[in-house]
Amino acid sequence: MELSPEEIARLDLRYVWHPFTQMQEWLEAEPLVIAGAEGSYLIDARGNRYLDGVASLWCNVHGHRKEAIDRAVREQLSRVAHSTLLGLAGIPSALLAARLAEISPSGLTKVFYSDSGATAVEVALKLALQYWQLRKRPEKRAFVALEEGYHGDTLGAISVGWSETFHRFFPPLLPVHRLRPPFLIARDLGGGSREAEALGAALEQAEAHLRERSEEIAAIVLEPLIQGAAGMWPQPLQYLPGLAALAKRYEVLLICDEVATGFGRTGKMFACDHTATSPDIMCLGKGLTGGYLPLAATLTTQDIFDAFLGRYEEYVTFFHGHTFTGNALACAAALASLEVFEQEQVLEQLPAKVELAGRLLDRLVKPLPAVAEVRQVGLMIGIELARERTAHPVPFNAAMRVGHRVCMEARSRGVVIRPLGDVIVLMPPLAISAAELEALVDATAWAISRVCSSL
Repeated sequence: MELSPEEIARLDLRYVWHPFTQMQEWLEAEPLVIAGAEGSYLIDARGNRYLDGVASLWCNVHGHRKEAIDRAVREQLSRVAHSTLLGLAGIPSALLAARLAEISPSGLTKVFYSDSGATAVEVALKLALQYWQLRKRPEKRAFVALEEGYHGDTLGAISVGWSETFHRFFPPLLPVHRLRPPFLIARDLGGGSREAEALGAALEQAEAHLRERSEEIAAIVLEPLIQGAAGMWPQPLQYLPGLAALAKRYEVLLICDEVATGFGRTGKMFACDHTATSPDIMCLGKGLTGGYLPLAATLTTQDIFDAFLGRYEEYVTFFHGHTFTGNALACAAALASLEVFEQEQVLEQLPAKVELAGRLLDRLVKPLPAVAEVRQVGLMIGIELARERTAHPVPFNAAMRVGHRVCMEARSRGVVIRPLGDVIVLMPPLAISAAELEALVDATAWAISRVCSSL
């Protein structure tokens, strides 16, 4: 029996608890029910089409219903949908692990699967803590992380990622030293052309922490090149290699969370590739399967892997796992996605799209009075709205819901985007066409102008 859009909406409002959503407001409005998708578009239950301006929460890479990935999942489904990796091996998981080791920064040779970006980070944190215990350095139990970093919503990920807005009800469980990121230091200095000065100050602060406390620090954890959920805060290009050098000097592991930045989002396969930085641990998720199925991976060096080798009775095993670890369907989708990257030269086509997005933003969005700043790294874009455009932008009152209202206006023009507070995020599928990219930026500019002109 096929239900009407109204009946589906009623079921949703009665039973579903939505993520990152104030449900009191949700229950007062009619939900947009997505029933299908094609390419860069979502299709609602009434047949209306919407440009997917955030790649279904930053994960869709090649567009919806990509035939190569559809076919790979169907073919795998005819063999086996899932079989545990606890005590058994699998064909797609083995092939994918080899492929990931091949394309990842040098030295990352071992792959531990999980099922979301947050769990990939949890794995990384547990590996780092146990690694140092196995290396007879049990005092190394703390982490260094960036202010307003975001690494997921499980308790360990919250601890290192702390965001006041998201996590105020959950005090960190792990000891964490916070570093002020270059973006905030630049604003402290007055913004403008203070990037070099901010970079120097940020690295000096990091070294001071490590010089004083490296004996207790297990790892530095960060999103490389750009902090996504903070509001698309970019980092100077040399910040990551600078931290990597400090980590090596002070015997601290470097964990790069590439859940949001991986698989082409920044213009290269991984954000680490922009500076040829090789972390000790790298976390992957979101775009790993092309946005098809839940799958995550934590990659490590041989040295970290070797620390866990021993006799059974020594109990040095990494006792961690998930029921759907290395799921066959998800791994098949990921393998197909990586083939599309190669066959369709996805990375080679990105510079032109990134440049076009920049030109469109410069022409249509930056001149708007309510736009305090436009931040772009690859096809990761944040448009900060503010009441006053100053070195420290004066925000709108939160109760005005300006970012939310802009996104709802854009929806009326057939574009789905989402805000981070009053930062409008654009992160389309990498497969977006030039015409679709122009439609996305144009609708966003129109929505900002329409909402903010009345404020």
